[in-house]
Amino acid sequence: MKHFAIWLVCIFTLAVTAYSVFATPSKRYDAGTQTCRVLSEGPLEWETRSWGKGGKTFKQFCKNCHSRDNKNGGSYVWEESKTSNGWNNFFTRKSAKCAKSGEWDKLSQDQLLLVNDYLYRWSSTSIDRFDSR
Repeated sequence: MKHFAIWLVCIFTLAVTAYSVFATPSKRYDAGTQTCRVLSEGPLEWETRSWGKGGKTFKQFCKNCHSRDNKNGGSYVWEESKTSNGWNNFFTRKSAKCAKSGEWDKLSQDQLLLVNDYLYRWSSTSIDRFDSR
């Protein structure tokens, strides 16, 4: 029984380690620009790294219409609303009402990429979302 418990702990530890390795994206392929974007420069913090620009841009341009109880008619959106691949598809297809209406035209291509990187990194499938920001 003692050996079984040791094996069980080892298997659990291995599974948690494997999950955290695969759940923390270090890069992403952007089909829209057909480029590979490296995300290993830290946890995409709000202010301390260049990636923080994506979070700030998301907050500044997107949360006005996509916050809880907004009066602009946008659905409530947060980082964990989609998986990493879901965010990539969202930005590649540009299927959102705000993309089709031209609201995204207010952002440069670089800003859109940073927002996509930010949302990709903090998605529902990323282990980074459990770390403190």
